[in-house]
Amino acid sequence: MTIFAGIAEFERDLIRERTGAGRVDAQKRGVRFGRPKKMNIEQQNLAKRLLKEGKSVSEVARTFSVHPATLYRILKQLAFDSRLSG
Repeated sequence: MTIFAGIAEFERDLIRERTGAGRVDAQKRGVRFGRPKKMNIEQQNLAKRLLKEGKSVSEVARTFSVHPATLYRILKQLAFDSRLSG
């Protein structure tokens, strides 16, 4: 039983090593991991402009078929980015 456990542990380490190497190679090729973005940069800028023009968050969210929380998160990120760029 101990021998089988040792072999299984060794195989698991090999799998972990190969997956890590594959991930690094994919990142070098430009593969993005994770969920796709809900709105691209142009949509984010348009949403920001609509909000500045007085549209409500829920109305703009319906326009882009996203949840209002998504808009708030994007606006928060845009405000943070603008503070960084000076």
